[in-house]
Amino acid sequence: MTIGIIGLGLIGGSLAQALAAHTPHRVLGWDRDPATREAALGSGALQGLLSLEGPLDCDVLIIAVPPRATLEVLDDVAPRAAPHTLVIDCCGVKRTICTRGFALAERHGFTFIGGHPMAGRECSGFASALPHLFRNASMLLVPDARASGELRARTEALFLAIGFARVVFTTAERHDRIIALTSQLAHVVSNAYVKSPRAAGHHGYSAGSFADLTRVARLDEHLWCELFLENRDNLINEIDTLLDAIRLYREALAAADAARLTELLREGRELKERL
Repeated sequence: MTIGIIGLGLIGGSLAQALAAHTPHRVLGWDRDPATREAALGSGALQGLLSLEGPLDCDVLIIAVPPRATLEVLDDVAPRAAPHTLVIDCCGVKRTICTRGFALAERHGFTFIGGHPMAGRECSGFASALPHLFRNASMLLVPDARASGELRARTEALFLAIGFARVVFTTAERHDRIIALTSQLAHVVSNAYVKSPRAAGHHGYSAGSFADLTRVARLDEHLWCELFLENRDNLINEIDTLLDAIRLYREALAAADAARLTELLREGRELKERL
């Protein structure tokens, strides 16, 4: 099977490396940066470059670029995809991408499945890619009615083969609603948390909790701005929910209400234990 990857940054590059390391498939790739293309070829992650002109010569095409670029790539490749081609994106938002992908697939006769690898690092680019990046991670997939049970099973097997611990089939709406909490809100909180004027003096005073909470503050602001805006309704809801919860802690502190503060802390601990 021939697998093409457009975008050879952290996610696309890691997918190429994992496919080369763990499967017999032929992997072709493309990136707009010539140095990245050369690095991917030189590393052995690719067996060749993917042609962006003429018919697509691949059974599976994975698009691993930011949301707006993904929409542009979908528009470009749709007329050149063969009926047997399965197109999968890797964006962290799904409603906009899947709406376009499903419509193009129906119009041009190929199959589209929305995807989101639940893995990453604080750094980006092919130089940061790892063949084991997806070990024990989840792969979220959003198929439509055109994706048969047999195709879903083959797609699941492909991602399990390169290290994912589980494949979760979901809808675009459920994906975006939950990701607003589990990923996007965490990045907002981390990025805002380091803006304390006292953060610069943390050396010698911080341990694991500070490192854990600030890890994803080091983000790609252009990418995450796109992701946040595409999912702003769900993210605003999660931010409002968090602000309401934090306000209760502040009120208990301002009132020196030990009983109320203890109750809030107990509620949080018990919720975490149930989770």
